Amino acid sequence: MAKVMTKSQVVSHLAEHVGIQKKAAAGVLEEIVALATKEAKSSGQFVIPGLGKAVKANRKARMGRNPQTGEPIKIPAKTVVKFRLAKAFKDAVVPPKKK
Repeated sequence: MAKVMTKSQVVSHLAEHVGIQKKAAAGVLEEIVALATKEAKSSGQFVIPGLGKAVKANRKARMGRNPQTGEPIKIPAKTVVKFRLAKAFKDAVVPPKKK
């Protein structure tokens, strides 16, 4: 499997392709992350057009099982964040199968 890009590699790529300094590209990236966090926290979702959206969701309480002992345990309800990919992005990465 290929190595994952680091934050500095992403910043370098953005700076090079957009034609701005690395410091400005890092600022843009950090501001997008801050905005995504703020919006997902307050409104429950944040959309990046063409990529997808982060959605805040509530998980219900449920019964689970301790894998070591097999004993049933109660798993409490909690809030989680899910990322749903945009169809265009999904189709670009993994083209749909033709029937």
